[in-house]
Amino acid sequence: MNKKTFKEALKDSLNILPGYIVLGIGFGVLLKAKGYGFAMCLFMSGLIYAGSMQYVGIDLLSNGASLITAFLMTIMVNIRHLFYGIGMLREYQSLKKHRIYNIFALTDETFSIVCNKKAEDKDYYFFLSLLNHSYWITGSLIGNILGDVLPFDYTGIDFSMTALFIVIVVSQWENSKDHLPVMLSFAVSLICLAVFGSNDFLIPSMVCIIVSLFVLRKIRGDTDA
Repeated sequence: MNKKTFKEALKDSLNILPGYIVLGIGFGVLLKAKGYGFAMCLFMSGLIYAGSMQYVGIDLLSNGASLITAFLMTIMVNIRHLFYGIGMLREYQSLKKHRIYNIFALTDETFSIVCNKKAEDKDYYFFLSLLNHSYWITGSLIGNILGDVLPFDYTGIDFSMTALFIVIVVSQWENSKDHLPVMLSFAVSLICLAVFGSNDFLIPSMVCIIVSLFVLRKIRGDTDA
């Protein structure tokens, strides 16, 4: 293991640590409130590892949702990960080790770091993803344990993911000189909202954004997108 690379990933991951611990605790507490214990918490945090979908998954489990409903909801909530894949195509195509895990562990927050960083040692991506993953699991398990011993007021916890996404967008806007993809995505979303309405615009807007970003990438050329 390259200790220098690990230390660099650890340093960068510390920006994610507080948010993942807090959000993980929220997830663990809510999961426990629905009657699911340590084992289910570890399973969902370890293998699903999708903050927003895990929160949604609590309701799907507790309400006995069908597999089809769970499948469609997962696509709707996590389709944004396709955008991350587009942004990391060049970097992840060259990976020789840990490629599958890096793809699996490319969360919103991990992407916000790696998309603006050119790592000299490709193991950096693995270390960063693994550390962030461990933070989320740790927070979830802490919350699940605390749910047994401490009373909680759950009001507002479900808004925490929305707030986090807003912070991520603002941070990326400030750290990037190229604002066209964000502006294009925002414009497409508004158009779809006007056409399909607030209840049905999410999936059409995601599809249109994906197509728009692919077109933008082709227009600019692979070296500029």
